[in-house]
Amino acid sequence: MPIDLDPAAFDAMVGRALDGLPDDLARLVDNVVVLVEADAPADDPDLLGLYDGLALTERPANHAGELPDRILLFRGPLLDMADTVEDLEEEVRITVVHEVAHHFGLDDARLHALGWG
Repeated sequence: MPIDLDPAAFDAMVGRALDGLPDDLARLVDNVVVLVEADAPADDPDLLGLYDGLALTERPANHAGELPDRILLFRGPLLDMADTVEDLEEEVRITVVHEVAHHFGLDDARLHALGWG
C-alpha cells in the first residue's frame, strides 16, 4: 500500500539524498537544478525521475551561460511504489543517483549493468 508524505517532508528526503552524494562527485555536478513534480508526465505515469539536459560528456567547451539542466523527481510515482518511509527514502536515493549519473553521461543500459537501473 502506498504511503502518504507531505511535500515538505518529501523535499527534505530529496535533500538528504543529495547530501548523501560523495563530496568528490557532488563537486562535479555543474549547472543542474533538482525539482520535485507532483506527478510524472501523462505519457509515462510510472516514471520516477528524469534528467533533462546535456550530459557533461556531451557539452561543448562554450556551454557557459546556458539555462541549468534539470533533474525532475516525481513524487506521486515514488510514493506509490513505497510501503514504508524507509522504502521511500531508499527509492528516492536510488532515483537521485540514477539521474545524477545521467548528468555524468551514463545511459540507462550502463546504469542497469551497474545495478542502478
